Amino acid sequence: MPPTTIQLPPSVTTGISSLPTDILHSHILTRLDAPTLASAACASTSLSTAHHHHLWSTICHSTWPSTGSNQITKIISTFSGDGNGYLSFFSQSFPLPIPDPTTAPPPPQLPTSSSPAKELISAVDTHYRNKPILSKMKITETTNNWFRCSPFRIDLLDPKNVVGTQIPLPAGEATCTALMEDVTLSWILIDPINKRSVNLSSVKPVSVHRHWLSGEVQLRFVTILAGDGGAVVQCRIVVNCGGSEDGNMHVREVTMEMEDMDGKYLDGRGSMVILQRVMEGKRGNGVNKEEEGRRRYRRFEEMKSERRERKSRVEWTLDILSLAFGLFIFVALILYFIVKIFHMEKEK
Repeated sequence: MPPTTIQLPPSVTTGISSLPTDILHSHILTRLDAPTLASAACASTSLSTAHHHHLWSTICHSTWPSTGSNQITKIISTFSGDGNGYLSFFSQSFPLPIPDPTTAPPPPQLPTSSSPAKELISAVDTHYRNKPILSKMKITETTNNWFRCSPFRIDLLDPKNVVGTQIPLPAGEATCTALMEDVTLSWILIDPINKRSVNLSSVKPVSVHRHWLSGEVQLRFVTILAGDGGAVVQCRIVVNCGGSEDGNMHVREVTMEMEDMDGKYLDGRGSMVILQRVMEGKRGNGVNKEEEGRRRYRRFEEMKSERRERKSRVEWTLDILSLAFGLFIFVALILYFIVKIFHMEKEK
């Protein structure tokens, strides 16, 4: 017996588009995380969230509490001309910059199309097991000579400031390894003039080390960027933590620096050129960005090791050639004096 086919009247619609708009936007879309929300918007026009300012503002503030300050809120609102600057801000700040400079030679660097940023705003958030432990905003002037000529460095905390946490101080390598999965950090640099932003953290630490004597713990978050002339550089965020009387860690220092493959720190002028290109460049899709960030860092360390080995071989070869040349000169001088003495004796 053939299956029975039920035909609905033309006026009856099925699927998610048949749901009332208020239920769809108030009770369904608000329960989605940002990547799922973006995917849903691409899958159906009825799920489009481009004009739902409150959805993306809630997501940004919950993901990065530091963006809740009035100053950053006003800046984000100007990121897009359609009134939903939060969607533009999230799409720039959530994924990693692409392409990956460790897998292929960086493309030719074109001149930047925007004016240099007069200041950078840092929005930094640190979580431990999804609970916030540090959220701070800092403004850095980029036009003074001190910043441009000195090594690029942004200190988030003042030297006298210490941020207490509920994180137990690691007692060994096992607990240090656990911190690599339990601690996350986001450092978003915002250019308020050109309406651009980029997240320069690997989200999870690429390394955690505990000093054997002092017990201080250092967490490193690294993003690999394309430098000038095909070079590859690392933007390194270092979090130094010390112990306290209650046995928990206290955050004492949070800094951002730029370093090339030779271990040389970049100055502010050169770093700003790189950062401006990164802000103008493309972003990834945000999928598995923690693993991707660590993979880029491991490849960068391998490239550094290979570079050191090549330099060592070149230096060793130059040393051998210098030694051989010196021996040649020495032997030539000895022969010269022997021949000269021989002629003098012969003339006598």
